[in-house]
Amino acid sequence: MERIVEVEKISFDNEEENTLRPTSWDEYIGQKQIKKNLQVFIQAAKKREESLDHVLFFGPPGLGKTTLANLISTEMNANIKTTAAPMIEKSGDLAAILTNLDEGDILFIDEIHRLSPAIEEILYPAMEDFRLDIIIGSGPAAQTIKLDLPRFTLIGATTRAGMISAPLRDRFGMHFRLNFYSHDELAQIISIASVKLNCKSNKEACLETSKRSRGTPRIALRLLKRIRDYAEVEDESEIVLHRTMYALDELGVDNHGFDELDKRFLELLIEAKGKPMGLSTIAATLSEDEGTVEDVIEPYLIANGYIEKTARGRVATPKTYDHFRLTPLNKPSHFEQS
Repeated sequence: MERIVEVEKISFDNEEENTLRPTSWDEYIGQKQIKKNLQVFIQAAKKREESLDHVLFFGPPGLGKTTLANLISTEMNANIKTTAAPMIEKSGDLAAILTNLDEGDILFIDEIHRLSPAIEEILYPAMEDFRLDIIIGSGPAAQTIKLDLPRFTLIGATTRAGMISAPLRDRFGMHFRLNFYSHDELAQIISIASVKLNCKSNKEACLETSKRSRGTPRIALRLLKRIRDYAEVEDESEIVLHRTMYALDELGVDNHGFDELDKRFLELLIEAKGKPMGLSTIAATLSEDEGTVEDVIEPYLIANGYIEKTARGRVATPKTYDHFRLTPLNKPSHFEQS
């Protein structure tokens, strides 16, 4: 299992955006209250010469959960080992990971809501008592061997906090919900990243990109890279507003960050004429799985008031009609872009 953990770690390090990740609190933009609290808790833990308490990050994808885990590792001067819950299939997999940790290490588990109940049972004493209980044999002859573990910090990340069992959630000493970023915060992130990518983006271009990034740094950086491609093809040494607008229009991203999938989703709700539409129906019509709809598409639309979730399903709000210049009486075959 150690081989699997190392492979997962390498996959993080090889991502191009890893070079764009902040390496200190001073470089980290946004999530001010989370950042402030973490700095206090880290300072206190270091003063007591203890490992940091276990941390749970949750929120929509792309908001910086992995980045925060790596910053905690840097600030605690600790090694970090990363994996994803779906890769921990057997109790032996988790046991191998835990027994290879050193004192003060950080274990980062992404998608932690996908741990099986059997794996969670092993994790409970490890988190609370830094002890690993291994059962050998079965039936009346079964024996439990207890192994002491070094004190470590578990950082869990999830897009679905509601799917984490209560016993596991309660064992995290710190819970942080990451929120969408403001346009100004994203513009700062884009500006810094553009310098690192050797394609400085001017203020107007940064702000335009931020407005179309759905409040999400990951999306902002992805769009920046594609805008850079358009600028480089035109031999432009600086990214300017008109090139940014042209590139984003070509990519099908409108001035509110909606892409073709968002528009299809909202069109379904409008064509329902006010009737709530269930998640399974939406996913099937869009040819997407329900997890993608819930984790990727919906959070931004809900947070910004474009759709509402009811007990019976999803409905479009007046803001959606206003954005696409429609009225509830319209039943369009396609949206008119604003």
